[in-house]
Amino acid sequence: MNFFEETGKVAIGSRLRMLTDKVTEDAAQIYKLYNIDMQPKWFPVFYALAQDKEKTITELAKAIGHSHPSVSKIISEMLKKGYVKESKDKTDGRRNVVSLSKKGVEISEEIKDQLIDVNAAIEDISAQTQNKLWEAIGEWEFLLEQKALLRRVVEKKKERDSLKVEIVDYQPKYQEIFRSLNVEWISHYFTMEESDYKALDNPQGYILDKGGFILVALYEGEPLGVCALIKMNDGEYDFELAKMAVSPKAQGKNVGFLLANAIIDKAKSFGASKIYLESNTILKPAINLYHKLGFQKVAGKPTPYTRCNIQMELVIR
Repeated sequence: MNFFEETGKVAIGSRLRMLTDKVTEDAAQIYKLYNIDMQPKWFPVFYALAQDKEKTITELAKAIGHSHPSVSKIISEMLKKGYVKESKDKTDGRRNVVSLSKKGVEISEEIKDQLIDVNAAIEDISAQTQNKLWEAIGEWEFLLEQKALLRRVVEKKKERDSLKVEIVDYQPKYQEIFRSLNVEWISHYFTMEESDYKALDNPQGYILDKGGFILVALYEGEPLGVCALIKMNDGEYDFELAKMAVSPKAQGKNVGFLLANAIIDKAKSFGASKIYLESNTILKPAINLYHKLGFQKVAGKPTPYTRCNIQMELVIR
């Protein structure tokens, strides 16, 4: 069975590379057919210089979508062949510019018939296909510019990992993980404070018995995330979202997002209209998560934590 039929689309990189190698191999033979001494990889640089009198290497790299080192290497090879020349920019003597040499200009005339025939051959292939490769490549390039393949795979991995996450209510057996996960992240960035110890050493009395809740995120049965809702009696907010901590082992598994959504749903189920939280802007992933969930920055409320430099609220509609 054909390898690519077995692997499917996951081998797209290998398949494109094989196609590129085949076309490049034919391109080298085509240059020989027209008695033109040129390597296929030189063509983008050569063509760009044939259209414009001179360019810097940086301008060339930008024009053809190659890296600066790649273009620099190609220019070095073309210099040895005598196809290009370097000179100082007449308007800025600090810059070197590259242009076609006399020999390069002659080649640019000789190659015209080859380009006509190659274009006609490509059009002939396109006429025999149902799918237009050239247009498809353009579409893929556009879509990958908007969101890279790596990012798309990361998102799919998160979706799949999310299916392994279960959010459960707090039980006494989770007290140690509730404490250890919070101590771990707080101690990493800040210093444990008195209010931390009150909540973490006695979650039953400090949070649960006062009308609050704690949820635990299990990943394949292992507790890797915790989050609490602390009941507030200030006349403005119903609950404070607090003591949210996720193990480094759960990074990239969407645990934080699922846990936060679950704790908000829990607040909604008890008729909450506004949720409050305190954080620090150094915790960029957390702040981004809160914004994603709909929290907005507020100010002016007294806080027991010295590390707090941002306060946020979520208005539940």
